Amino acid sequence: MDGDRRSGWARCLLAGAVFAVCMAGTTLPTPLYPLYEEKFGFSELTVTVVYAVYAFGVIAVLLLAGNASDTVGRRPALLWGLGFAAASAGCFLAADALGWLYAGRLLSGLSAGLFTGAATAYVMELAPPGGAPRATFVATAANMGGLGCGPLLAGLLAEYAPQPLRLAFVVHLVLVAASVLVLLRLPETVAAPDRRPLTAVRPRRPALPPRARAVFVPAAIASFVGFALFGVFTSVSPAFLARFLHVDNHAVSGLVVALAFFASTAGQLAVDRVGVRRSLPLGCAVLFAGLLLLAAALHTDLLALVVLSALVGGVGQGLAFRAALGGVAAAAPADRRAAVISTLFVVAYTGISIPVIGVGLLAGPLGLEGAGQVFIACMLLLVAAAAVYLLRRPVPARRD
Repeated sequence: MDGDRRSGWARCLLAGAVFAVCMAGTTLPTPLYPLYEEKFGFSELTVTVVYAVYAFGVIAVLLLAGNASDTVGRRPALLWGLGFAAASAGCFLAADALGWLYAGRLLSGLSAGLFTGAATAYVMELAPPGGAPRATFVATAANMGGLGCGPLLAGLLAEYAPQPLRLAFVVHLVLVAASVLVLLRLPETVAAPDRRPLTAVRPRRPALPPRARAVFVPAAIASFVGFALFGVFTSVSPAFLARFLHVDNHAVSGLVVALAFFASTAGQLAVDRVGVRRSLPLGCAVLFAGLLLLAAALHTDLLALVVLSALVGGVGQGLAFRAALGGVAAAAPADRRAAVISTLFVVAYTGISIPVIGVGLLAGPLGLEGAGQVFIACMLLLVAAAAVYLLRRPVPARRD
């Protein structure tokens, strides 16, 4: 029995490692954007659009094939995701014009869209009986930790190794190849999967039953703001650090972004102690504080405040988003729960596209700092409204 449990946890951890590798690829370009700006001569608007294309890819997969792994099986869906990740890395390696960056980011979004739900389910299903709480931790750490490792790895290699625009993607291709070998040795967890992939591609309209709407609105707002904060951090913070704080070290830029994702992991884990009812309003409050710190950082040009805003904002995002998922799942009817959660993810990923492009549009007439302040003011209003609503109508306990 002990041997079975150990082998179960080994499979769970291996699946988590594959999950982390895929998610790391989605944030690899983050500290490299200033180098791409210099190479191709484009503006902050272009950077934000390149970044936002990723979110469009994720949303497309969620709407068109969000249930793919439930029908074709976890491993085939994840192998397709790794294939898109490899193709994305290939685009960045071949990039001699802006179009390659758009293609790379779109493919990265398709990869993440396939992985987010399928890998989470796979990690939990591979865990031994009674290991659901620990498996949830593995999935959470793999997701957000992988997102944090991407800019950290790319920043270190860009600063201290040759070929700054190529080496990180070569390393990622090696890790993707190793992940394919790992997946091929792991068991399938879906009983009698459909071997015809096209049958899994079924467009899914966003669903919001009346019973879930009261909880969904503040949860969606908090998720939107949290993801928008991450979107701005990962798209324009390297340029801000270089231009206004004179931080030209790519490793430092990557570390600052990575800290936000690592802090989000800590925030998500804290929900188990705080509880879903308190975590969503508390997450809104911490997000509010993180946004204020970011505003102060833009005003004072202090690196310490940028780092602090990444940490505080990351914790707030983690608290708010995991509590939002729990609250929405509790309020949704059991037979509509997956569709409602997918709708929440669509709103969340919209948060890392539309506001980020808005910052890019405003950066021309207002400058990067001015555009950032307008973004922060809008997000503060949204998160404050969500927090006030939640204080009046708390998130209900989960019902199955």
